[in-house]
Parts: sequence; structure tokens; C-alpha cells
Amino acid sequence: MTTIRDKVETILARLAGRAADERVFLRLYEDAARLAADAADARQRAGLSLGPLDGAIVSIKDLFDVAGETTLAGSIALRDAPPADRDALIVRRLRQAGAVIIGKTNMVEFAFSGLGLNPHYGTPGNAADPLRIPGGSSSGAGVSVAEGTSEIAIGTDTGGSVRIPAALNGVVGFKPTAHRVPLDGAFPLSPSLDSVGPLARSVQDCAFTDAVMAGEEPRVLNPHPLAGLRIGVPRGRLFSQTEPMVEQAFEASLTLLSKSGARIVDHGIEDLLEIMADATVAASIASIEASEVHADWLDEKAADIDPRVRWWIARSGTVPAPVYIRMLRRRHALVAAMDERLSSLDVLALPTTAISAPLTAPLETDDKLYNKTDGLILRNTMFGNQFDLTGISLPIPGTERPVGLMLVARNGHDRRLLEIAASVETMLAQGS
Repeated sequence: MTTIRDKVETILARLAGRAADERVFLRLYEDAARLAADAADARQRAGLSLGPLDGAIVSIKDLFDVAGETTLAGSIALRDAPPADRDALIVRRLRQAGAVIIGKTNMVEFAFSGLGLNPHYGTPGNAADPLRIPGGSSSGAGVSVAEGTSEIAIGTDTGGSVRIPAALNGVVGFKPTAHRVPLDGAFPLSPSLDSVGPLARSVQDCAFTDAVMAGEEPRVLNPHPLAGLRIGVPRGRLFSQTEPMVEQAFEASLTLLSKSGARIVDHGIEDLLEIMADATVAASIASIEASEVHADWLDEKAADIDPRVRWWIARSGTVPAPVYIRMLRRRHALVAAMDERLSSLDVLALPTTAISAPLTAPLETDDKLYNKTDGLILRNTMFGNQFDLTGISLPIPGTERPVGLMLVARNGHDRRLLEIAASVETMLAQGS
């Protein structure tokens, strides 16, 4: 029988073999992981268990505090910052649940992009094709699960940063309703929009992990019947410029859902998307809040920060306080309006990203292409954060490159969304 320690050693040996060009992990916890694995094996031999995550091999994004080390958030600008005095709350909860935390994964600097590029530590190659982007900002998280160097990865999602790398690498990524999972000890991008979510090979593993991080009792999902499920498709701007392969995979998924008895209807949200776009025309909420987070070092350490990241944050720091406060007030009203708009549905369904993973090299040398592609990659996921919804990306099998199917549900309907997603996952795997 393969022990958890065996699994850890296999992963560490694999990572050691590519240490000279390691881009997925920024830090490894070899000794701590071995100790945690041995403890989990000992409990297993004694017939004891701390729960479904006992012995699970977990990676965490480089923005979660670990006691005794400086939290870098994918940057070199914070190297002189004091070390964390305690683990982030979700890290403590994972450890208490028996998780084996193997290392910290690479990310976009300060989590500010959906593409996954990092000029300081190198960009992880997509698990399906290393010449393509991994998706961001939880880039290493998506790759680590897809390549098997972690069983579960913890990321953050402010505009799609869990769901995008999940979609582009062919794994499951779950974004809970914001603030369902505590942000204590997570380096912020945008306190209004940030959420902490898992990436894994299955919906069930995401559900177990989400429950542990939220401080709930992890339970086996009761898959929701697909027959009679009310699915809305928000056709319009979220479907423009969709890559043919992505469009075909999505429509094939809708056909399977329909054959399974789901009721699929076009469900317009264009007016609400337009009002939100108008409300945030000065700058995004995320970038304005990021300008406050980074105000103390953005100029002083300009040479240490990716210029593509710094430009957007610096630009948004000029937005006047009355504009920002009115933006938040309008968002509050729009969140309520979207909740009402979705009340007749179980979920919205759409492609997680409009395109599959593009090649990395052209994006590294062309800022205009970088910004255009970043906007397109973030477009479909971002509204979920803006309107404080919960969402999940599921891999659609049988495509040339990984494609994600995204299901989105109302604020607070996280458990129900996971139960629906569990049924859709089974349907996609069976192809019927």
C-alpha cells in the first residue's frame, strides 16, 4: 500500500529533479511535510482520522502567512518586510484537519492579472502545454493540481484567480461567496472582492476543503438532480470573441444538460453588467483598493515591481474618494439587483474563459496584447466577484486544450452550487 509519506517523497523527488528551473513552487516545506505525512500515516494505522483532508497533500498560494517567514505575494518588493508571527487562519485550519502542506505556489505579483505571468520567479508552464500561460493569478495552484504535485491547492479569487487557472489547466476551481472563508493572514488585493477558494481534481475535494477553511464540518455532497434544474445562459457581451473550440465545448455541455432533463433558458443580465461597467468606469474596485494596499511602497520600490502590475495600481491611486465611495454604494445596490435577477434560476452557465490558454511568449513582449488578453481572460469570471456571487469551474473532457464550464449561483448558495456541480461533473465524465 502506498503511504502518504511515499506520496510526499515522490513529489519532492520530482520537484528536486527540476529544481534548477522550478516555477510552480516558490517555497517547499520538505521537513514539515514529511512530519505531517508520518503523523497521518500513524493515525491511519491506528484506525484514527481527523476527517477527509487527513493526509491530503495541499499547496498554498504565496500570499498566505506562514509563521516565521515573510509573505512575498509573488513579489521581490516585500523581501525586507517582517516575517509573519502566525499562520494564516485557513492554514491553521488545514493543518488541524491533517492536511500535509507541501509548499507555496507561484502567482502573479500581488495577484494582479488573470494571465499568470511573473517576471521575478518565472512563469509556470501550463500543465497541458508548457509554452502556454497557466492562468492567474493563482498560477502555480492550477498547475500543481493538474500535474499532480499537490492534490489540493489553495488560491484566492478577486476577479477569477481560482477559476481561470482551474479552467486553463483542466481541474476544478471553486470561488465561494466573498468573506465566507476568513481572509485573516492573506495578503490582500481588494478587501471588498477577495475570496479564498480551493482547486482540486473533484468537486467533492473542493467541498471538503471549502468547509474546513470556512470552519464548518466537512460533509459528503448529496448531488442535486439535473432533471428540472433551471439553468440560465447570459448570452450577450460574455459570449463575444469566444474561441470556436470553447464555444463548441460549451454548447455540447448544454446539450448534455438538456438531455439530462435540465431546463435551459437564455437569461439576460446585460443591463446590470452595463450599469456595473458604468459605475466602475473610472477604475476597477480591485485596482483602487490595491492602490491603498500598496501606497507605502509603490513609488519607493518601483524598480522591484512588474511594470505591468504597477501601472494599473498607480493609475487607480488617483481616483478621488467620493468617486470610490459612490462606486461602492452603487455596487451594493447592484448586488441586491443581481440576487433578485437570479432568483428564478438554480445557476447561470457560461464558459469560464472566452479562450483557451494562449502562448506565453507573445504576451511577455507586447504590453498592448497583454492588457487586451488579460481583459478577455478575466471578463467571464469577474462579474461573479463584482456582484458577490459564488462560482465554480469544471473541466469539459475531450477538448484539444483544457476548457472550463462555469456555473454561477446566488450569494450564499455555496453548498447548493457544489451539489449541482457534483451532478454536472458526473454527467460530463459520462458524456451523457
